[in-house]
Amino acid sequence: MSRAIISEIRKNHILGLLKDGRRIDGRSPGDTREISVETGVIDSADGSAIVKYGNTEVIVGIKIIPGTPFGDTPGKGVLTTGAELIPMAHPLFESGPPGENAIELARVVDRGIRESGMVDVDKLCIKEGEEVWMCFIDIYALNYDGNLFDATNLAAVSALRTATVPAEQYKKGDNHPLPTTCIPISVTAAKIGNTLILDPNFDEEQISSARLTITTDDDGNYRAMQKGGDGSITLDELTQCLDMAVEKGREIRKIIG
Repeated sequence: MSRAIISEIRKNHILGLLKDGRRIDGRSPGDTREISVETGVIDSADGSAIVKYGNTEVIVGIKIIPGTPFGDTPGKGVLTTGAELIPMAHPLFESGPPGENAIELARVVDRGIRESGMVDVDKLCIKEGEEVWMCFIDIYALNYDGNLFDATNLAAVSALRTATVPAEQYKKGDNHPLPTTCIPISVTAAKIGNTLILDPNFDEEQISSARLTITTDDDGNYRAMQKGGDGSITLDELTQCLDMAVEKGREIRKIIG
């Protein structure tokens, strides 16, 4: 995400707390903020969810329509992910075409879903080479207080798990649930000084030197990874991030059932 100016006093306060294993909102380095998930929030969508990570809030809508498959995958359905960071969500966001932050957000979320095989695209084929179901994942940030990656991942996954293929609307048979295979969960760690913290809030995100988002599946397999920031992450820190992603991913899956 774009950077804001954080006062030296605020920055030093955060760094001082981290030296004692504390954070400005009372969490320990390995804690996430309170998470809430609500599905079925958009009547006109084929699936939807709104997720809150603390004060960060994201809504995702799913739209599924018949369309033409790609030439190199004639028997597979199509997944498309887009994100909008609207000015209402934060002063850093500007109106207009999606910027690089929105594009990165969409790509990270898309990659975790795609590489995990969450959506069984083989089952989205209507007639090979001619017609398949196309699934559009539309992301909107409603409030930005850090870590849009994990909040958006959880909203997209929750929306997909509750989505219905509207076959009756297009006279393609009976409506049926979108075929899914697993629950990919992303966990983001930020590096501040020499400390790794999970689920950074806005201020923590702004003073971090590096960020690592790791997506795992139900079995704890690593499915996607994205590094951000100009700072480096050592091999030991990478190992720590990988372990935290598996453990925290398991905890988050229990929230959505």
